[in-house]
Amino acid sequence: MYRFLVSLLITYHLSLIASFAATKADADSAYANGNYQKAIEMYSALLKDGQSADVYYNLGNAYYRTEEITQAILAYERALLLSPGDADIRFNLQLARTKTIDKMVPQSEFFAVTWYRSLVNQMSVDGWAYTSLVLLALTIVLALLYLFASPVWLRKVGFFGGLLTLLFFVLANLFAWQQKQTLTHRDGAIVIGSAVPVKSTPAAAGTDLFILHEGTKVTVTDDTMQDWREIRMPDGKVGWVETNQIEII
Repeated sequence: MYRFLVSLLITYHLSLIASFAATKADADSAYANGNYQKAIEMYSALLKDGQSADVYYNLGNAYYRTEEITQAILAYERALLLSPGDADIRFNLQLARTKTIDKMVPQSEFFAVTWYRSLVNQMSVDGWAYTSLVLLALTIVLALLYLFASPVWLRKVGFFGGLLTLLFFVLANLFAWQQKQTLTHRDGAIVIGSAVPVKSTPAAAGTDLFILHEGTKVTVTDDTMQDWREIRMPDGKVGWVETNQIEII
C-alpha cells in the first residue's frame, strides 16, 4: 500500500511537470510564431500557478513586442527580483526603460554601497542558499583535515582554509537573507497611469509637485493609507500618488 501511494504521488507530480512544460512550450511557440497576445495570455496563466523568472522574462518580451512598455517593464522587474544576476533580463529591462518619458538621474551613493549591492545581486536567494551549503560542506572537510591530518602544513591548510570558508558561509547566508527580504517586502513600484500628478499631501486637493509618466519606477515609502502611497523617486524627490496609479513589482 505504501509503495502504491508513493508511486501514485510520483506519477501525479510528473504529470504536473509535463503539463507545465507542454503549456510553456505552447506559449513559447505562440511567441515564436508572432502571436504575442496569445503568448501573453498563456504566460500570465502560467504565473498564476507560481512565479518563474523565465516566464516573467518571456512575458516581458511578449509585452515589448506589442508595445505595451509599462507591462513589459513590470514583467522584467519581477523577473529580475527572482533572478537578479541574469544579464539578459537586465539588458532587456534597460532597453524597455529607454522608451519611457521620465529620465531621472539617480542620487549618487558611496561606491562601497554600490559594490555591495552588486555583489548581493549576483545570485538569487536560492543561489546563495546552495552556495552556503557547499561552503558549509567545505568548512566541515577542512575542519576534519585540521583535526586528523598528520603533516603540519595540511593542518594549517585545514585551519586557515576552514576559517575562510566559514566566513564566506556566513556571508552567503547574509546575502540569501537579504534577497529573501527583498522578495518578501517589495517596495518597488511602476507607474501605470499615463500622466500621474504627484501631490504634496495625500489628498486630491493637495498641491501638484510634478508629473510622472507610465513606466517610471518608484519606491513606496509609506503604504499605511488605503487610497494613497508616499513614494520616492530615484533622484530623491518624494510625494504622494493615488494607489491605483502604481503597481507593486
